[in-house]
Amino acid sequence: MKKSTSLLLASVVAMGMFASTANADIKKGQKAYLKQCKKCHGNGTKGAAMKTQDEWAAAFANDGAGFKAWHKGTKGEKYTNGKKFKKYAPHLKDFLYEYGSDSGNVPSCG
Repeated sequence: MKKSTSLLLASVVAMGMFASTANADIKKGQKAYLKQCKKCHGNGTKGAAMKTQDEWAAAFANDGAGFKAWHKGTKGEKYTNGKKFKKYAPHLKDFLYEYGSDSGNVPSCG
């Protein structure tokens, strides 16, 4: 009995560690925002508050189709269609979602 409980606990801890490393990183998303988006949308507080959490989630569904559509024909189109966006989109989504207008959260440094 003790051995099976220990095994179960060890597997839960291991799964928890894997899940946390599989998640996107809000800080990486903030850096990507400041580098790529701040020029047009202002600091991170202003930019993230442009949409609600549900709107951000929908914008990044289907490989960011909604987000790309918003930027079609703008200076941001080159970025949203490039490799960097594909790489940083999960992080950017988590940053924007975390600080969406209805979240009650405010990013610490722009």
